[in-house]
Amino acid sequence: MAASKGAVASGADLDQTTRRRNVQASTPSSGAANQVEVDDKKTQSKKQTTQSPLLKFLDEWEFLIAPFIFTAFAFFTRLYKIGLSPIVTWDEAHFGKFGSHYLKREFYFDVHPPLGKMLVGLSGYLAGYNGSFEFKSGERYPDELNYTVMRAFNAFFGAVTIPLAYYTARELNFKRPAVWFVTLMVLCENSYTTISRFILLDSMLLCFTFTTVLCWARFHKLQHKSFSFEWFAWLILTGVSIGCVCSVKWVGFFVTALVGLYTIEDLWNKFGDLKMPKVELAAHLGARVAGLIVVPVIIYMLSFALHFAILENSGPGDAQMSSLFQANLKGTEVGKDSPLEIAYGSRATIKNMGYGGGLLHSHIQTYPEGSTQQQITCYHHKDANNEWWFYPNRMQPEYDPEAPIKYVGDGDVLRLIHSQTGRNLHSHDVAAPVTKSHKEVSCYGNTTVGDDKDHWTMEIVKDVVSNDRSRVRTLTTAFRLRHTVLGCYLRAGNVNLPQWGFKQIETTCVPENNPKDVYTHWNVEAHWNDKLPAADAGAYKSPFFQDFIHLNVAMMTSNNALVPDPDKQDDLASQFWQWPILHVGLRMCGWDDNIVKYFLLGNPLVYWGSTASLGALGLLVIWYLIRWQRGYDELKPSDIDHIHYSGIYPVLGWVLHYLPFMAMARVTYVHHYYPALYFAILTFGFVTDWVLRHQVQSVQYILYGVLYAATIGLYILFMPISWGMVGPNRQYSYLKWFDTWRMSDP
Repeated sequence: MAASKGAVASGADLDQTTRRRNVQASTPSSGAANQVEVDDKKTQSKKQTTQSPLLKFLDEWEFLIAPFIFTAFAFFTRLYKIGLSPIVTWDEAHFGKFGSHYLKREFYFDVHPPLGKMLVGLSGYLAGYNGSFEFKSGERYPDELNYTVMRAFNAFFGAVTIPLAYYTARELNFKRPAVWFVTLMVLCENSYTTISRFILLDSMLLCFTFTTVLCWARFHKLQHKSFSFEWFAWLILTGVSIGCVCSVKWVGFFVTALVGLYTIEDLWNKFGDLKMPKVELAAHLGARVAGLIVVPVIIYMLSFALHFAILENSGPGDAQMSSLFQANLKGTEVGKDSPLEIAYGSRATIKNMGYGGGLLHSHIQTYPEGSTQQQITCYHHKDANNEWWFYPNRMQPEYDPEAPIKYVGDGDVLRLIHSQTGRNLHSHDVAAPVTKSHKEVSCYGNTTVGDDKDHWTMEIVKDVVSNDRSRVRTLTTAFRLRHTVLGCYLRAGNVNLPQWGFKQIETTCVPENNPKDVYTHWNVEAHWNDKLPAADAGAYKSPFFQDFIHLNVAMMTSNNALVPDPDKQDDLASQFWQWPILHVGLRMCGWDDNIVKYFLLGNPLVYWGSTASLGALGLLVIWYLIRWQRGYDELKPSDIDHIHYSGIYPVLGWVLHYLPFMAMARVTYVHHYYPALYFAILTFGFVTDWVLRHQVQSVQYILYGVLYAATIGLYILFMPISWGMVGPNRQYSYLKWFDTWRMSDP
């Protein structure tokens, strides 16, 4: 595979001779591509002299006619009988509910970015839905909810992947039969059909993954037109696509990494072109920073800005956000009628200010080891177990409700007493349950029983509205709680307790004194004290950038917490090694004979052929490397360039989308493989094209005919699993090729 920079460059306008033996002098990759196009045009010109006018017309306009026909079939297969099942199916229970929150403008929390869910909300708006349905799994849709329109909206994204695949294969310089084969595999991939027919995010994720690959491929092909309008347009469109795919699911960062690696290689080759002026090199760098970093970041941040703007009402996800953010939501209880300044005898909820932080929480359950005292955690849901009393320390007189009001200030030594159990917030020289280098924090004793290890020193960090640190204020004051005896600081990071702690956030006492550690910062969120006047909680705004970072860290923390529960068996989950070999499918709903059933399973030819092609391409590369080392020069620079960008890069895309799931601890399902599958399909198309492009036409017709027929035939055979299996399970037993394909009961 080694050759001159011109043979493998990603677009540098080079004119160097090769430094390797027995390899022809190289020309720029773009020039090689142009030569291929010229040769193709000459060949087509010769053919056209013998073609009838109709065939000539079809041949000339194939680039519009073929994708139109494929797309028509795509819309048919994705939309036919889309409303057959009137029940909430699989993850429609989640994403339909999120769409409802947008229609009701209620703030919610989810582990995925907001763009796809906003589009689900838009589909509900277009369907005339008012957001009142709860989307409980397996529940029947009410008559007033036009779920068919919402599903059809999602199916649109699934259908347009077919023309996107067609034009991508063209940009990768596949021959026409291979272009059709790639398009046909995407069209006739049963899992793509099925996943596109429901109110889910996957069709949008696939659509924007496809657009990113298409824009990248087109941009690469325009390297000989650097800084032209078209070049800039496709660069910006690549950035927009990256921004969109990352704003639907974080899986989009994997295709972003593919474009990033290409860009690094591209700039590295340009850096090696000593003839390129430094100003031009700097311009290339600046253009890519603007188009591939700045534009995607703007798109991503705009999705969150729109998310915050739409969700103006209090909702189930409030507790994931900062107290100031919550106080500005309509209908919130945070800060409502809360007195401004905290006094002894005040009852309050205390919020951790770290990204993704929860509310200081306790419950009657105890630690299974260590002190075995009452657990202390951080919890994102609001209940009475989050409430604490501010009391004087044991060295002072006992709190007297009739005594004059005394406010809590910087440097005060105090106690925090859990409202529901009456126990003191306590720490001692016992290792924390998970983070062993920290001290355990527990609840111990009561208002009269206890010791000086119930004491905490108030250290005010800052106040967003005042430089006066003499008093702690609701919402606006950030403070730290230092254990008076041990000298450690109350902290709640992003570590989750095991199941015995209900997977809530571990709360510890950290020995290190790091004032910049936001996970040791706290604020009072809600405050009750009948002796004090209420304050205007909505007078202060939370900065957008702070809210943006806060929500993203909370999403990351919650996503990492989605680990398999060893105490429960998840029959729907699967492991990464099962996906490429089509070892399992996924039941999307109940399996009663009286309901319509759907099963997520791919087209066997597409799956097994694409997986085999990954290995075949590796062997192909090794074969040519060995022959090159032995002095053979059968590959022209254009051939090397074609293998590099049309063969190796799709494999790299597959690796980037597949390998992370091998390392993930979170629970995984078969649909996590679908973006990687697309890159495997492109690899299958490349290998087929490379092997057959130089064969005689009769051989090509026969082999492509077999591949087309097998792809379509298997798709039709397994179509019931995509369009819905009606009636008894046993009548579909013919589709159960393996015991692990649980589409029909034994």
